[in-house]
Amino acid sequence: MYTSLTRGLFGFVFLLFSVLSFISCGARYPEKIAITRVTLIDATGAPPQQDMTVLVADGRISAIGHSTQVAVPSKYRHVDGSGKFLIPGLADMHIHLTGAGEPSGSREFILPLLVANGITTVRDMGGKVEYLKELRAEISSGKRLGPQIFFTGPYLDGNPPSFQPSIVVQTPAEAAAAVDKLKAEGVDFIKVQSRLQPEPYYAIADEAKKDKIRFLGHVPDSITAAVASDSGQASIEHLTGVLLGCSTREAELREQQVAPAKAGESQEEKLARERAWTKDLLDSYSDEQAARLIHKFAANRTWQVPTFPTLVHLGFVTPETDLGNDPRMKYVPEKVRETWQEGRNTQLAGRDSTDFAQRAAIIRRSLEIVDKMNQAGVPIMAGTDAAAPNVFPGSSLHEDLAYLVQAGLTPLQALQAATARPAEFLERSAQQGTIQVGKRADLLLLDANPLDDIHNTTKIRAVILNGQLLERSDLDKLLAGVERFAAKP
Repeated sequence: MYTSLTRGLFGFVFLLFSVLSFISCGARYPEKIAITRVTLIDATGAPPQQDMTVLVADGRISAIGHSTQVAVPSKYRHVDGSGKFLIPGLADMHIHLTGAGEPSGSREFILPLLVANGITTVRDMGGKVEYLKELRAEISSGKRLGPQIFFTGPYLDGNPPSFQPSIVVQTPAEAAAAVDKLKAEGVDFIKVQSRLQPEPYYAIADEAKKDKIRFLGHVPDSITAAVASDSGQASIEHLTGVLLGCSTREAELREQQVAPAKAGESQEEKLARERAWTKDLLDSYSDEQAARLIHKFAANRTWQVPTFPTLVHLGFVTPETDLGNDPRMKYVPEKVRETWQEGRNTQLAGRDSTDFAQRAAIIRRSLEIVDKMNQAGVPIMAGTDAAAPNVFPGSSLHEDLAYLVQAGLTPLQALQAATARPAEFLERSAQQGTIQVGKRADLLLLDANPLDDIHNTTKIRAVILNGQLLERSDLDKLLAGVERFAAKP
């Protein structure tokens, strides 16, 4: 009897402790929520529906209908959506969660910024498997607030690799073994990098097909974007190889691009060679060549993730697009700011007005190509490459949506690039990506219509993350916490 009572009391205390620990981490149990009198933009392509009620229970959308027809059950938490707009939660389909120092970088810096900016799903494009599994487990268990995570693990690259963490593969056998290893470790995709040679690349493509796992990433410098598409690469990131594939001098310029630096070459000579190469790339652009490549992308359904924030603010940064003094820097930890500054310094050092004019021209051409791809039916997804220098977790996704509209997508198409399209790519259209009954309750309540102005996606009144309601005050607390963390020496 004494033993039974002791065990029962211990069990109760343990349960109470678990609940309190759960609450203290900031996560909550899924709630029963009623959003009433809201304008619904469900991302299916249907026009906005006014005066709607959406019910959420057990982390799922349980009912949708006109507010005069949907009764709100008792004990539901009521959210007045009058004058507001409800959209699906957003997906950042190119991010690096563990690129800012573990364990605190992702948990105290990146994840809260993602949630505060309405990012409810991410595709991590390069990190250590064990770190990413830990993060995903913490989020899925409810221990920590954060988006759904899908990930690639380390890059597969040549020698020396472009970035870490990488698995260097120089033979077909090494490449196949690396694919098998990562598949066994539970990654969702295989990521290829820029320094892969053709034979290992083709072996990755073959082994990924055998293992029934998709491979994606950069177009390696040693092959063309057309070859990558024909090889079955599922998505191309940062438009790597795309502008080169639109050149009438593609083969010649590719050889020049991968040629080793000349012995004894000065920095001035190196920059002059880069300017000449970039001029030739821009001057040799061909509408006909572009049309052939884009047709191939559409036929092969090769997805594109342009990541305009990292193209504009890092890869082709100019003094005008440098965000070094952006007020969002208050959310960036000191060590990360230092790394970012080094990246910007490297990209700006020694460059002059000619270089910056060329960079601006590359961005204009890239926007034009994305427009052509969209018109041709090439599937496009939003992504940022955060936390690359000048690329802020969370808020930079809203920048990317604005760039997609600048390129020529409609606001609805840009919104779908961060909602319905990612769900399709992830093969989860039945579970998420649009606002429909039975789907995961990842939702954003906005103060203004994003179809009138895509910048209105930043006007977030509330986030519902897997059925958990975070009101504006909750989101502001997340931001304040990041700011405090960033201010620590």
